[in-house]
Amino acid sequence: MSAPSLLNELEENIRRLPLGDQLLLIERVSHRIRTDISGKMDIDAQLSKMAADPEIQKELREIEQEFSTTEQDGLDD
Repeated sequence: MSAPSLLNELEENIRRLPLGDQLLLIERVSHRIRTDISGKMDIDAQLSKMAADPEIQKELREIEQEFSTTEQDGLDD
């Protein structure tokens, strides 16, 4: 079943629900979306913090130096 037809079927089923259940469903879906977005932002913030960490930067420079000889192996990215 294609996404548009699945969405149409889902919407039709939601219309059949009593108004209170429709509102409850909206609240539950919006809560799940907010939680997902919040989790994504937490990961982004953690990655930014790691990227700014001097110890991480030092380790990355050491790794880059260790593998610098392989840059001339003729392989592209």
